[in-house]
Amino acid sequence: MSPRHILVVDDEDNLRTMLVAALRYEGYEVSAASDGAEGLKAVRDGKPDLIVLDVMMPNVDGFAMCKRLREAGDRTPIIFLTARDSAKDKVEGLTIGADDYVQKPFALDELVARVEAVSRRVEREPSASDVYKVADLELDDVSHRVSRGGVEVSLSPTEYNLLRYLMQNVGRVMSRGQLLENVWGYAPDDDAGVVETYIGYLRRKVDRVEPTLIHTIRGVGYTLRTS
Repeated sequence: MSPRHILVVDDEDNLRTMLVAALRYEGYEVSAASDGAEGLKAVRDGKPDLIVLDVMMPNVDGFAMCKRLREAGDRTPIIFLTARDSAKDKVEGLTIGADDYVQKPFALDELVARVEAVSRRVEREPSASDVYKVADLELDDVSHRVSRGGVEVSLSPTEYNLLRYLMQNVGRVMSRGQLLENVWGYAPDDDAGVVETYIGYLRRKVDRVEPTLIHTIRGVGYTLRTS
């Protein structure tokens, strides 16, 4: 289930070298780039299964690199590394298409755990018979497509897995801890802010038309239902 190839993009030589060594020790094939421009070329040439991407870099920074990849239709999972600690920066990174966000300084085992968690949710094998429908919302796990009212909805891998889990549990109220554990692979007491960020992002894509399907149950969690 682990990705075969990870690309590490970071302009700090010591940190980049340490990350490459640590991830290789865990059994990954790892390549590296020192800025976003090199990273974009490495993605084109090497087609990594996952990218560990620093935010603050010269030339093309991490946000710009991620945005260019997503605009080009590249859905390679991305984990941002950053020294920034503001919620605004975190939300921006997740909104432009990242799958996770790790704040510096961090423990290597934490990063490895995040890599494994992202890998698990991206690489789950869909069942050939799974097509989920709620009102005019449809998720086809065979073609990996989502549509609302017959119009295709473009989702990142994490958004897709969050919606899929909500549709599998239609009508049930799922706590933030349950979503963290089952969609992100985190412990229930980890940062629940990522859940709120992705719920908001999913709403902007799925609930652009009536009826509203994603509901907040204050003090409890979230549910997907028709009313």
